[in-house]
Formats: sequence, structure tokens, C-alpha cells
Amino acid sequence: MPTSNSPLTAASLERVEQFFAARGWTPFPFQREAWQAYLDGESGLLHAATGTGKTYAVWLGPLIEAMRDAGPVALPKRRKRSDAPALRVLWITPLRALAADTESALRLALDTLGLAWTLESRTGDTPASRRARQREQLPTALITTPESLTLLFTRDDAASLFRDLKLIVVDEWHELLGSKRGVLVELALARLRHWQPAVRTWGLSATLGNLDVARDALLGVSPTNARVIRGAVPKEIVIDAVIPAVIERFPWAGHLGTRLVHEVIEIIEANRTTLLFTNTRSQTELWYQAITAARPALEGEIALHHGSLDRELRNAVEQRLKAGTIRCVVCTSSLDLGVDFSPVDRVLQVGSPKGIARLLQRAGRSGHNPGRLSRVTCVPTHAFELIEVAAARSAAARGEIESRQPPRAPLDLLAQHLVTCAMGGGFVEDELLAEVRTTWSYRELSDVDWSWTLDFVAHGGPALKAYQEYRKIARGDDGRWRVADQQVAMRHRMSIGTIVSDAAVTLQFLKGGRIGTVEESFVARLRPGDQFIFAGRGLELVRVRDMVGWVRLAPRARGVSRWMGARMSLSSELAAAVRDKLADARDGIFEDPEMLAVRDLLALQAEWSAIPDNSALLIERLHSREGHHLFLYPFAGRLVHEGLSSLIAWRLGRVAAGTFSIAVSDYGFELLSPEPAMLEAAIAQGLFSRAGLADDIMASINAGEMARRQFREVARITGLIFQGYPGSNKTVRQVQASSGLLFDVFQRHDPDNLLLHQAYREVLERQLEESRLVETLRRIESHPVEIREIAQPTPMAFPLMFERFRSRLSTEKLADRVRRMTLALERKAS
Repeated sequence: MPTSNSPLTAASLERVEQFFAARGWTPFPFQREAWQAYLDGESGLLHAATGTGKTYAVWLGPLIEAMRDAGPVALPKRRKRSDAPALRVLWITPLRALAADTESALRLALDTLGLAWTLESRTGDTPASRRARQREQLPTALITTPESLTLLFTRDDAASLFRDLKLIVVDEWHELLGSKRGVLVELALARLRHWQPAVRTWGLSATLGNLDVARDALLGVSPTNARVIRGAVPKEIVIDAVIPAVIERFPWAGHLGTRLVHEVIEIIEANRTTLLFTNTRSQTELWYQAITAARPALEGEIALHHGSLDRELRNAVEQRLKAGTIRCVVCTSSLDLGVDFSPVDRVLQVGSPKGIARLLQRAGRSGHNPGRLSRVTCVPTHAFELIEVAAARSAAARGEIESRQPPRAPLDLLAQHLVTCAMGGGFVEDELLAEVRTTWSYRELSDVDWSWTLDFVAHGGPALKAYQEYRKIARGDDGRWRVADQQVAMRHRMSIGTIVSDAAVTLQFLKGGRIGTVEESFVARLRPGDQFIFAGRGLELVRVRDMVGWVRLAPRARGVSRWMGARMSLSSELAAAVRDKLADARDGIFEDPEMLAVRDLLALQAEWSAIPDNSALLIERLHSREGHHLFLYPFAGRLVHEGLSSLIAWRLGRVAAGTFSIAVSDYGFELLSPEPAMLEAAIAQGLFSRAGLADDIMASINAGEMARRQFREVARITGLIFQGYPGSNKTVRQVQASSGLLFDVFQRHDPDNLLLHQAYREVLERQLEESRLVETLRRIESHPVEIREIAQPTPMAFPLMFERFRSRLSTEKLADRVRRMTLALERKAS
């Protein structure tokens, strides 16, 4: 075979150069480096900014190899499918919505270079006819999702499907890393390497901090010929903000609301195409309504895009974006990834991005080509978010991007994987254990956990051993574990990749088509006659039947009910950058326009109390008609504060019995009690100590109920709950025993069940971010505590009081009360 430096390789590279030149492009050095690395047999991670050409950096390597191996003969552009090479390239994408766009980009190079390869996608959206054809023969290059790939592993001939595989590409690896879907990919990669040890693997990522961990999670334990290629392409990113004309001195979350809609409209009208990102779907609906109400002429030029909308509606919006025939799309993270919308020249971010990587990812949606300027303008929903904008810009300039850590050995996914492997030709226990331990997430999997999981899948454990349906695999006389029951096999295929938290209810007009889907928990709170806004239209719920919510138009609907999109938490990196900005403010340094805008606000905070920063933990103590308030400002993010506030309240209660009301934000939390808390005595007794932390956290929260809810996901992934056959129109609870019932059975009859332990562990790490909580306590322990007695709520305390009011009062009463409090505090400040 010709080497990578042979004349044939040089000729292939020349054809690639011509492909670039015909489009006015010039290959970047990192693209050439990636091609050569592939030809040299290497695997690795390619990290580069959005819109700089990562796709062609990895796709053209195998095409160069194919042209080189074919020699200098002219290659026909078309050939019978049966004559095309077997599967050589497997392209894994995190979202099936990206498959079509990726396929278009890959096909452009494939057809131009004249290779007689077949290229197809296989996702949940793939027509049945194409899937049937692929059962007979897979294309030369296949674009698929982690779940659809895992489905292929359940075939008896799974190993033979990948015998000619040369390259695996994992697109948007930063999006998968740190999630269970990422672990699903790790297990799939280990399976493919077992079948084809010489296969090369390349991951594509952007906006990621821990590249070495990302590489190792992608390539497995002790990889050979592994590297990280950084795409150093000049890419200017501008981060700025819409600064309100008036900065209120007592802001509360959402107080700006859509007041800046006219400034936003001016930006939209000044640009050709704009993406306006929000953090929740309900915010998307609100802003769409606000823009079209303020400027009716834009109604035909503006559209909605979020994950609850019907796929056809989203496809139509994406096509208009690509064609440049739409002025603005109000969207959520549904447009964060991958899809190339070159006409977009401005991005708006409503509210805090909560993370530096997320802001850069969204900025990259504009100027989505090498050399073009990317610009994101943040629209604050309260004044303090201006500090976050300045902090994010400074952190991005320093290259401080969030890291993502893979989950540690989730046994629910391992149980699912065992059944998958048992269906795909069966497995030998010791061989599969060695294979699983090559993954990053399971590299320290103990013999005990492995044996327990294998026994659970085979027999159901002590609590379920009497039920045949939970005996999913059995060992044959040849020592291989297989699935013998066809009913078990059928159910497993339909449950693969079920990593979700709530069942979906379809919204459909009484006389008309499907609109989209919302979570079952959202619809469960509605009664017939309730009105809400969805897909930009006012709707009235008529009835819910068989997982379909039947609705009709309600043009006068005004309120937007909240569904999904729960408030995100400030990342560790952005929280640290905010603390740095506040430390500068405490020293009188205001270098950013956003910080200058909140200078008077922070001056009042300093006058009435102090500006919190890195040097100490600020605690404000206030006595009001409501009771005794403690305001603490660790600046560690909402999820950390949810766990930390319960922990502190629990520990205060051990010193002196008391009852606390709790409110949290990204900046801090409030504890309100009828009697004054014994704060100084509690501090002396280790209020912020890390000693006994795990036990105290579990005692301070409703851990059992939180674990019960988390167990729903664990049970679905493991296959303990079967969600029904297509068209059965039944809820999860109607199909099989609920996860809550199984949870109770395990608690009573199988207390050592490791899936129970996993549910509790995931509550701590995913819902309370235990590792960040520990780091926050470590930081607090190493600094003094600064206690300030205050006579009235400070600018930073006011938002926490608002959070507590919001949970008790209706919108109308809340607005009236906030207005009265704000006026009273403004009089005191003046």
C-alpha cells in the first residue's frame, strides 16, 4: 500500500487543494495536520472554534486515503450500490436534526472528488424503506446518533457490519461529554474497537476546557497514536451588552423583562439575519410575542424555534435561515449546535448565558465562516446580569472555558449495554468486562459492581427474581450470554438510549394538525379551559386523552405557562469571573461599560453593607416584620446554593431548634426564621466545615423523594420500565409498574440494590452539584466570614426576597408588593 508520503498521496492532496480553491477557500494548517495524522494512522481530538472547518478536517482524510489507494485512474461518479465499498466511515452526531446538514456538507466533497462511495444517515427520522435497505447493506459512510448506532449492535451479525470500518468521527463531542449519552458513546466506541482494533477515532469539539480528559474519554484508557489538534484560526468574537438607559438600584430577577424590546428591534432591523437566544422555551414564546406586538410589520419576518415545536415547523425555519429569507429567529439551545447558517450576522442572548462556553458557542452561530466576525450582544433581564456579561468577556479573553467530566460508572447504562451485547451475537463475561474497562467512565469498575450488574440483568435481583420478564439474559452451554426471549429483545430495542426525564404529550388542534410536544408534568397542571401561549399562538386546553392534549385557538391568551427549561445554574468559571469583577469594584476599578453602568448600584451596596468578593464570605443579617433574615453570598451558582442553603439551615437547627424559609439565586441564598439564628455559635461549631458533609446533606434535604424522582430515569435506562409499543397510547404508569413502586420495593426488599445507590448519588452530583459544593465550602473555610448588620434589604438582598415572594404570590400581587418595596427602599436610598 502506498505510504502517506508517496506520489499517489501527493496527487490525492492536490485534488483536495483544487476542491478548496474552486470555492475560494484555502486549507488551514490544522486541517492539513488532521489529514496527515489520519493517514499516519493516528486518532485524536480536534478542537477549534465554531465555523472554522472542523468537518472537512476529518472527512477529507479518508477520502484522500481512498483516492490514494485507487491509484491515478479516473474514478466514476456513480456506481451500483452493491458495488460501493462496505462501511468505512461512521459519523456520530449528538442530534438527529444535524444529520441532514452534515450529510449535505459531506456529500459536496464526496461528489466533487468523484468517489464512488454511498453516503446516508440513519436516525429516528430515517424512513422505514431506507432502514430496510440498510439492513441488507450499510452505506460506505453512515451518519447516525448514539442511540441508532446502539440499535445496530443488537443485530446478530453486528460484528460483521463493521469489519471494514476505518474511521469513527464523533461530532460535537463537547456536547456529549459529561452526560450519560456521552457514556453511551464510550461504550459503543469500546465495542467497535473490540471488533476492529485498527479503527481510527476522531472527535470534534469547540468551547471546552479539559481537552486531555475529553481526548481520553473519547479514545479510552491507554490509547496509542493519540493526539490533540488545536485549530488556531483567527476568529474575532465581540461580546457586548444592551445597557438600559436607567439602572434600578433594587433589581430583581426578570425586572427588566421585555422592557428592552425596542432596543432589540433596532438591532434586528439593522442586520440581515439575527438569532435571538433565550434560556427557556417560555422566554422564547414571551419574546416572540413582545417583538411582534411592538412591531407588527415583523410578524412575517420573525419565527420561533425550540425543542417542543413539531419537527416540520423547525425544518421550515431552518430552511428559511439557510436561504437568508428570514429576519430573526427567537430560539433556545435547539439552534446551538452544528447546523451552518452562514447568513446569520448577529446573535442576541436574552439573560445571562450562565456559562462562558455556552456564550461562545452561541456567538459562533454568527459569522459562521473562517475570518468573519462573530458578535453576540447580551440583553440583561436584571441589572446584575451586566456584571456577568463583563465577567464572561474577560474570562473568554483569558481562555477560561468550562470543563466537563464524564459520569462515573453509571450502572443503569451498563445494564442496558449488557443486554445490547447479549443480543448482538452474545458475549463472554471476562472478555466484555475487559472491554468495558477500557472506557474512561468504567476504567475503575469494581468486580463487585460488575458481578452485581450482570446478576441483576440475568435474574432481577432479590426483589424481582420471581418475575420472568426481568430475567433478560442467560448463559448458554458455550459460555456466551444471550437473550433468548424475543419479547425481551423487542422491548429492549424500543428502550435503547432512553435518557429522558419526563414523558411527552402531543399538542394537537381539535380540527387541524399537530403543533408540537410538551412534558407530561406541564399538562398535568392544566385544567380544561386554561389558556397558554405555545408556538407563538394563544391556545386553550380542551381535554387530554391518550397522551394527546387537544387544544383550540385562544387569541386573547396572555400568560405563558412555564414548561421545562428550568433555570440553569451559573458555571464555576463564570461565577469565579463574577467574583473577580466584584473584587475590582470593591477596589474602585470599573473598566467595562457594563461595570460602569452598575457603579451606582454597587456603591449603594457598599454604603449599606459591603460588596461581596473573593476575600471573605459576606453574610447580611436583617430583622424585619417577617422575621430574622440571613443573606449569604457564596457566588457559586443556583444548584450549589440549593444544597448549601439546606445544609446551613440544618446545621443552624442543630445548634438551636428553628424553622427556616429558604430562597436561592445564582449569587446567594436567604434563610428566614421566626427567631434569630445562633450564627456565631454555629460558625464556631463548624457551620461551614466539610466534616460529615455527606451525612449532613442527606439529612438536610428530602433525599428520599429526590432520589425517587431520579430513579425514574435510572429505571427507564435499565429497562425496568417499558414505555409501550408505538400506537399503544398509554402512559408509563399504565404500561408497567411505576418507577415509584419499584423504588419502594427495592427500598424494602433489596436495600443493597446498586441502582438505588446510583439514584442517590446522582441527586447529590447532578441536582446539587456536590463536588462544587465541597469546593465552595473549601473556599469559605480558607477565608474569613464578614457579618454585616443591615437596616433594610440591600440591592443584593432584594432579589433573594423577591424569589421567596414569587413562590407565594400571584403575578399581580407580586408586582404590587415589589413596587411598594422598591419605592420604600428608593426613598431610604435618597
